[in-house]
Amino acid sequence: MSTIYKEEVSSQLEEKISSPYVLILHNDTYNTFEWVIDCLVKFCKHEYEQASQCAFIVHYTGKCDVKRGSQEKVKEAYDKLKSAGLTVTMELA
Repeated sequence: MSTIYKEEVSSQLEEKISSPYVLILHNDTYNTFEWVIDCLVKFCKHEYEQASQCAFIVHYTGKCDVKRGSQEKVKEAYDKLKSAGLTVTMELA
């Protein structure tokens, strides 16, 4: 059992190290649910259900992390969502 636990922790650590940036979508009063969902599917490669859940989380809590990864990948999605009129921030995880 301890071997499985060590592998699990190691895997989680590798994921954190290799994905140090997070893209956060913030709530606003002018974008529709449909537009937000479409943008998440198109620019963050979410499945429709995942994008819908993120849209509802943003609506009810004010923000939701929608992508994690390297600086280049997160910055690319950040630029596209920003140009689509969404309110996003990019942070270190």
